Amino acid sequence: MEKRYTPNLWLCVFLDLVGCASYAIPVLGEVSDVVWAPIAAFIFYRMFGGTLGSFGSIFTFIEELFPGTDIIPSFTLAWVIRRVFAPQPKGAVSR
Repeated sequence: MEKRYTPNLWLCVFLDLVGCASYAIPVLGEVSDVVWAPIAAFIFYRMFGGTLGSFGSIFTFIEELFPGTDIIPSFTLAWVIRRVFAPQPKGAVSR
């Protein structure tokens, strides 16, 4: 059975904060979202891969484009889904 990569929680929180940083600059913030949306979607897909990465990257792209939705911590939510709700292999000891 192959082990799946789980990104670092601090990296996920940092990327969510980068997405929220557009609120710091009132007018340029929405323009920066147009630039950040495809970058965030690409990073999300590369970090999580598979089905979670595919759906999550589309969600992240849309979430970054729409005004007012930057507050959703998509990277951190994906980390929780991957880490907490992932099925445990038989006989594995839970941490």
